Amino acid sequence: MPRIEAIIFDKDGTLFDFAASWGGWAVTVLDHIATIAPDAVGDVATAIGFDPVARVFHPDSVVIAGSAADVAVAAAAYLPAGFDLISVMDRYAVEMTPVPVPGLFEALSALGVGRVLGLVTNDSEAPARAHLEAHAITHHFDFISGYDSGFGSKPEPGQLLEFCAATGMRAGATAMVGDSRHDLQAGRAAGMTTIGVLTGLAEAEALTDLADVVLPDIGHIAGWLSAS
Repeated sequence: MPRIEAIIFDKDGTLFDFAASWGGWAVTVLDHIATIAPDAVGDVATAIGFDPVARVFHPDSVVIAGSAADVAVAAAAYLPAGFDLISVMDRYAVEMTPVPVPGLFEALSALGVGRVLGLVTNDSEAPARAHLEAHAITHHFDFISGYDSGFGSKPEPGQLLEFCAATGMRAGATAMVGDSRHDLQAGRAAGMTTIGVLTGLAEAEALTDLADVVLPDIGHIAGWLSAS
């Protein structure tokens, strides 16, 4: 394996615990919808793959790997014409403080020594920056991109290739770290080393065919890199 000089991280399910962070957000968004179109709440919840009673997402939920635009498309048939679901979702996302994965702060500090770090998410850029600021970790990242930053969204490699263009890093010396197949597909398409983590909703078996390694969480990356 080539020496890894740069690492790109997904956000939700990778830096932040997906289930612990986004269940409450989904309830808040549905509560907002209930004030506008109360009869649509159940259908929207089903369309986006969320159980509002248990406050859990189904493993194939569009929210897990899709962008806010993808979620809006999935729910559009049940909402009034002109309802701006993306703005509602982004507003509540910016206000949310996500739950960090175990060892987040230590891992970023260790992995950033001698390496360039980036964040590439299918979330919107404004909530992504707000979530990093909420935990005072923005300074670790030399590049931050959301699906709306102008470089496309995963599983396409545009965001990852823009990271390389912006930082001068080579794709072959860069690792993409994520918890979903979209993350790893983007990494493979960009010609990067791919590292799967299990702090999202995907099981290891769903990531193995696309990952050079599957680890419990990002706290294990430094050890794997040292041993490789």
